[in-house]
Amino acid sequence: MSTPYPFTAVVGQDDLRLALLLNAISPQVGGVLVRGEKGTAKSTAVRALASLMPEIEVVPGCRFSCAPAAPDPLCPDGPHGSEASEWRPARMVELPVGASEDRLVGALDIERALAEGVKAFEPGLLAQAHRGLLYVDEVNLLHDHLVDLLLDAAAMGSSYVEREGVSVRHAARFLLVGTMNPEEGELRPQLLDRFGLTVEVAASREPDQRVEVVRRRLAYDDDPAAFAARWADEEAAVRQRIAAARELLPSVRLGDGALRQIAALCSAFEVDGMRADIVMARTATALAAWAGRTDVLAEDVRQAALLALPHRRRRNPFDAPGLDEDKLDETLEQHSGDDGGDDEPDPDGPGGGGRPAPDSGPQGDGGDAARPEAGEGGQPQASGAGEQSAVRAAEPFRTKVLSVPGVGEGAAGRRSRARTEQGRTTGVRRPRGALTKLHLAATVRAAAPHQRARGRSGPGLVVRRDDLRQAVREGREGNLVLFVVDASGSMAARQRMSAVKGAVLSLLLDAYQRRDKVGLVTFRGSGAEVALPPTSSVDAAAARLQSLPTGGRTPLAAGLLKAHDVLRVERLRDAARRPLVVVVTDGRATGGPEPLLLASRAAGLFAAEGVASVVVDCESGPVRLGLAGKLAGELGGTAVTLDELRADSIAGLVRDVQGTRRAA
Repeated sequence: MSTPYPFTAVVGQDDLRLALLLNAISPQVGGVLVRGEKGTAKSTAVRALASLMPEIEVVPGCRFSCAPAAPDPLCPDGPHGSEASEWRPARMVELPVGASEDRLVGALDIERALAEGVKAFEPGLLAQAHRGLLYVDEVNLLHDHLVDLLLDAAAMGSSYVEREGVSVRHAARFLLVGTMNPEEGELRPQLLDRFGLTVEVAASREPDQRVEVVRRRLAYDDDPAAFAARWADEEAAVRQRIAAARELLPSVRLGDGALRQIAALCSAFEVDGMRADIVMARTATALAAWAGRTDVLAEDVRQAALLALPHRRRRNPFDAPGLDEDKLDETLEQHSGDDGGDDEPDPDGPGGGGRPAPDSGPQGDGGDAARPEAGEGGQPQASGAGEQSAVRAAEPFRTKVLSVPGVGEGAAGRRSRARTEQGRTTGVRRPRGALTKLHLAATVRAAAPHQRARGRSGPGLVVRRDDLRQAVREGREGNLVLFVVDASGSMAARQRMSAVKGAVLSLLLDAYQRRDKVGLVTFRGSGAEVALPPTSSVDAAAARLQSLPTGGRTPLAAGLLKAHDVLRVERLRDAARRPLVVVVTDGRATGGPEPLLLASRAAGLFAAEGVASVVVDCESGPVRLGLAGKLAGELGGTAVTLDELRADSIAGLVRDVQGTRRAA
């Protein structure tokens, strides 16, 4: 077994280490979500925590880690009597993003269950993590059906495996720790709320601290055992402090004053439900125990708020998490003076490590410092470079779904029809590989004609492998929504581009809710660029859209060819994810010889491959050339105006997209 990196050797990241330690002291806090850029020791710190967790007492031979003093009465390995106990370290179990449902919850042998009536059960990761730590790296990339299973287990403290009337239940109480890079996509709100605490981490900008990080990492890589030995005393001290805090925890008093402060903060930041109040109370109590105190002070409440509220406050999907610390301190001061809450918050103490809420608002349009000159198409253009600064997007509006026609087999989502492991049953087939979803009626029908030939003499059904039938189910998939945005001079009028950005932002919000991947290609001047490669981070796409400048000629063919190349590469990475191309343009093409002919040929590539597409026609004014509609026909898709994108108008657009593809 490899030597883990010592927890106490992690440089900086005070909030991260504190949040993990509080959960080691009081697992009822509910786990930690660690958000941050890559290369910030997220996974290193989490894996290092396992060595500090106290050992647990278990029933020997029990695969479900039952406690001898209070064994699970429904344990599949039970019932347990008065067997001798044994001590072992608490497990840290890692859940891979690509894990199957059976790997997570366990697998039931359907063939033996039907033929012999035996519940032959192989435990999954939830059983292994019971009374330990369940770690999910890149938790934001976890498939929705696995997220649902995690939610159920976290809420009930147990896991159920159901297979057509045959069920197994076992206890599954664990400390849930997840790490994620927000640039790769956000979490579902239901799972986000299940994490007791959240921490934002970033690499230090201090050269001395960065040097120390590199020095320690190189020393560890050269000789892990020797490096760990140098930190053994510090590790032992922290382990002893955790044990002492656990013993002190039941004696910590949470006074009415502290409770009122907690309630006031949750109300002031408009968090939903009561889970935040409960988590803050447990976190503040654990903070007091960690400090060796038996009373919860205002500074404990403040620090608990910084860890428990940022991911729970009401915010728009594209807003960064965070708390207004001025509002936090003001609320604490207003409700101070009562029992357990009469201490002023110490901005330099344990509660001083928070960060102000990032400015998530869109960028301005740069003012009117320079008067634009007339550019291509009579549209204003910045003097000199032919480029205008970014303009603010108009307010987004609610849209209805744009779906890709047909039935796919992509990753689970909420946009287009797909054959999935979850959803309604639409048919049956013989299993290919391991049986996962038994169709009981079809299996019985297949086995029934052969019972006499197989010598059946009792009530049991004689089932062979060839009789088993797999249920074919239909659900929804996520798609790749690739935006191809015209940022040329013909689109540069501020009011017009503001409306265009508002429309794209609205579709991005829809993609966020439907668990799509998104990409952004822009074209202007002399060529096109991939402003954002396909990613699950709709936040990143929105940020790139807000900062998008405009101006110059309209290389429409270059934009389409760049988008086609993006789809080609993405098809190699994820062939099952079907694309939807959304071209936002007025249809004009300028620059180079025969620009319209080149654009037509580029559009033909999409039509030949059957790629679903929509052209958002941004042409305005009393005289319209209809170029966007012509482009849509060449793409094999449909065109829609900016006004038609709103509300119920999209319903007709979806039917047009599907009808066009069926006709093709």
